[in-house]
Amino acid sequence: MTVSFVCRTESALPPERLFDLARSIDLHLDSQEHSGERAVGGVTSGLIGEGQDVTWRARHFGIPLTMTSRITEFTFPCSFTDEQTRGPFKSFRHVHEFESTPAGSIMTDRVEFTAPFGLLGRLAERLVLGCYLQGLIRERGRFLSDLE
Repeated sequence: MTVSFVCRTESALPPERLFDLARSIDLHLDSQEHSGERAVGGVTSGLIGEGQDVTWRARHFGIPLTMTSRITEFTFPCSFTDEQTRGPFKSFRHVHEFESTPAGSIMTDRVEFTAPFGLLGRLAERLVLGCYLQGLIRERGRFLSDLE
């Protein structure tokens, strides 16, 4: 079963600026310091773009994880999509959308994922992973929107 959620972050930043902040490998690492996340393959610093990959290593729930994602869609400054190509999920897709507002912009994160482990995975998706991932995405959104 696939789990999906949407997080919206309002920002005083223009959408073009927020778009670039959201695709910065360096800022992603800064926003995920607590997990010890590192970029270990593909694009490991700077801005990631269409067709490019990044491999992340992190520790979540005390478990070391490695995940490779590719930017599969890219329309500056409106949206980009990253999808897991290798890693712990059966599937993982994250759409980042940016729209202009009178006060700056809104970043909308749309996440869909499927855990790999049958019934146990379906329970974990709903009860643990969905809430945990929403928290990570919200935290990252706040981190980016607070930058100048």
